[in-house]
Amino acid sequence: MSSTSQPKDSPVGWVGDHIRQYVESGGTDGYEWRGTTILLLTTTGRKTGTQHRTALIYRADGDSFVIVASKGGAPKHPAWYLNLTANPDVTVQVKDEEFAGRARLAEGDERERLWKLMVEVWPSYDEYQAKTEREIPVVVIDKV
Repeated sequence: MSSTSQPKDSPVGWVGDHIRQYVESGGTDGYEWRGTTILLLTTTGRKTGTQHRTALIYRADGDSFVIVASKGGAPKHPAWYLNLTANPDVTVQVKDEEFAGRARLAEGDERERLWKLMVEVWPSYDEYQAKTEREIPVVVIDKV
């Protein structure tokens, strides 16, 4: 991904506002949100090749970053998740640090462990899972 291209921010109004505040403040405003921590994830559109950016709750696990593709328990996966399954090379911003990453799906025992870790910081994930028949993906991003 070119660092000179400007990604399209989430079309969801409050998320787009959150992203703008985060970027403009270098993460000073927006990194901490409702008792959790937030990163900005930029993916490549699987159909258009356009860069898309969203704000997500995350938790560090060693040197990796863990995110959850919950979409509030909706029956379909969020677009950002579909994008990174097509192209796992992403850009992540944590506070004022931006870096390249590679995403992968957590499975089996690792998924179970990381799901519990994420529910500790956002208990609603269990409620979201109860609302949908799909298994909500847990994604691990490693710096590259």
